[in-house]
Amino acid sequence: MRRKRRLKSYVIKSLYVVLFLTIAVGGFMISKSMKKIPAVEENYTYVSSIITDQDIAVINETTKMIKPVVNEKITIGKSFYDYKADSKQQENSIIYYDGSYIQNSGIDYVLEEVFDVVSVLDGTVTDVREDELLGKVVEIKHNNGYVTSYQSLSEVSVKKDDTVTQGQTIGRSGTNKLDKDMGNHLHFELYANGQVADPNLYIDKEIKTKE
Repeated sequence: MRRKRRLKSYVIKSLYVVLFLTIAVGGFMISKSMKKIPAVEENYTYVSSIITDQDIAVINETTKMIKPVVNEKITIGKSFYDYKADSKQQENSIIYYDGSYIQNSGIDYVLEEVFDVVSVLDGTVTDVREDELLGKVVEIKHNNGYVTSYQSLSEVSVKKDDTVTQGQTIGRSGTNKLDKDMGNHLHFELYANGQVADPNLYIDKEIKTKE
């Protein structure tokens, strides 16, 4: 019957010492090699969203509304009727027709000679018509809720659905029956979000055309 061999106690202790030394030396070498790794620079710009040349948002784009006329000789025959204005200004903003007094809903530009009429902003022509009282009429829809109306025209050079640019000639001044005493003129109206507005509060001023 064979006896099982057993390691002597001093041999077991020697093995533990060798194992310990192996682990210690290995750890030291790993630590030393890690110190040789170059430091990573921290000057990075982190991007949290995708950037492309085409994904440029247009926010609160503005432009200056111009006058609907360019001839410097043109004067204002009648102003927009303002409820807050003094009595003299209001009197100059009343139209008399067929025994009735009508509050002027726009501005009337006057000159003896016929003059060009231009679009005050970029837009799309939504209506071109002949009105019995107002004469030839052109209406243009612009961005951000603005609509302009050009009345008392003798000639029209655009048609419905045309795209027009700011300053483009859309017609020429003329006369109409509503205020025939004014002679050759342009009656200009402005609507902001469906409400008639005083053009003087917008012309030559920066307005929002996109949001």
